[in-house]
Amino acid sequence: MLSDVLANILTTQTIVAIVGSAIFGLFMGAIPGLTATMATALLVPITFFLDPVPAVATMITAVAVAIFAGDIPGCLLRMPGTPASAAYTDESYLMALQGGAKKALGIGLLSSAFGGLFGTAVLVMVAPSLAEFAVRFSSAEYFWLVVLGLSCAAGIGANNPLKGLAMLMLGLAIATVGMNNNAGIPRFTFGEMGLLDGVALIPMMVGMFAISEILRYATNSRRDFSEPIKSTGSAIRASAAIIAKYPVQLLRGSAFGTVVGALPGAGADIAAWMSMGMSKARSKTPEKFGTGHPEGLVEAGAANNSSLASAWIPALVFGIPGDSITAIVIGVLYMKNLNPGMELFTTNAVQLYSLFAIFVIANLVMIPVGWAAIHGGSAITRLPRRVIMPCILIFCILGSFAINNSSFDIAIMLFFGVFAFFLEEAGFPIAPAILGVVLGPMLENYFVTTMTSSGGDLTAFLSRPIAGTIALLVVCVWAIPLLRLFRSRQSVPLVTS
Repeated sequence: MLSDVLANILTTQTIVAIVGSAIFGLFMGAIPGLTATMATALLVPITFFLDPVPAVATMITAVAVAIFAGDIPGCLLRMPGTPASAAYTDESYLMALQGGAKKALGIGLLSSAFGGLFGTAVLVMVAPSLAEFAVRFSSAEYFWLVVLGLSCAAGIGANNPLKGLAMLMLGLAIATVGMNNNAGIPRFTFGEMGLLDGVALIPMMVGMFAISEILRYATNSRRDFSEPIKSTGSAIRASAAIIAKYPVQLLRGSAFGTVVGALPGAGADIAAWMSMGMSKARSKTPEKFGTGHPEGLVEAGAANNSSLASAWIPALVFGIPGDSITAIVIGVLYMKNLNPGMELFTTNAVQLYSLFAIFVIANLVMIPVGWAAIHGGSAITRLPRRVIMPCILIFCILGSFAINNSSFDIAIMLFFGVFAFFLEEAGFPIAPAILGVVLGPMLENYFVTTMTSSGGDLTAFLSRPIAGTIALLVVCVWAIPLLRLFRSRQSVPLVTS
């Protein structure tokens, strides 16, 4: 078996496919607007000319590297390359402003590699049993999972929890725009045809993070931008020392990302957001979050890539896509006669374990490729902001337009950029609003689906054991901070005259 697996992966075609797709994934992830999902879709025509193992290897490697590469513009320019990177863009950017750009990116690189290897180990050992657990989730369980994600991450970047909650509600409201609802009825489009498909996430995200930063530079209202971002230290050695201080967070993020990734339809975005929120909630120093603190980067970075590997569990065992990426990959698997299902584990075991080996190789290859990208990208930090900002604006316009080849998306980007600028000046965090837009459609869809299947019976949300357990976790997430607040107020002595 081992010799057959090595014969499959140590071919010229497979090695070239891995190296080439790693470079391609690095480019796709580092350019805002060109997501890992888009990288997977663009690789499909190339797989027509490759053998089964190299064909799937291109996608595994490109996605693993692209998810990390999304951290690079987020850290250096406050422009998240992928939606998952948006969860910790502010934290890494603040580290960059303090001279820790290489450290922040190194943390993301090493924790992503560890998370990817952790998820791969779980994929190899418990794929059938974990997939069996995943398919027990109905719309009720997914509804509570989304609510849990919203609850955990509502406070990300918010010094004032009420402001964070307000921005989360704003994001949920934006998510209702368009026809992407169960009834197919246009909502809040105001007669604008460009809004029928809803507010495009990537242009909105680019606007709220990047355009607002350009406006802040133009007005020079908060920070002194006369000097470039300073980047000091070693990307690997210093980052490894920091990660060593947070072993619990590294393992917790990897495990949590693996579980979330195995749930069909969840994906790396939800894993990263929820892990970042959980990291702050479980931290001994939550007040340091939002100041350039590495703890959340370790946990969310590990969850990011571990979820990518575990998303293949339902895809390989049941043919159910774990996320948008594996939805594309399943088509390639069928095309290469690697039909998902238990047969794959018996009749095509050699090719299956070859794919598992590719997961390991992809996450190891990501380290030298990412290291080179960090040191190459850090050259950007030595440029004055007056040179960087016009270039950023050009990339923002091109990236937003490229999503749908629509100038309307550029207008969305500019509108939300101006809107976010004023919100941040008033002390409102942007991250919860992005989270609301990402999870809002899922929340509505699972709610309506559950209500429809139960005939309008609200007890359907609690009648199943797994749904009830997740609902209890949601109650705990909300109740524990309130109890702490109540106790702290009770402990304050009354002042009498």
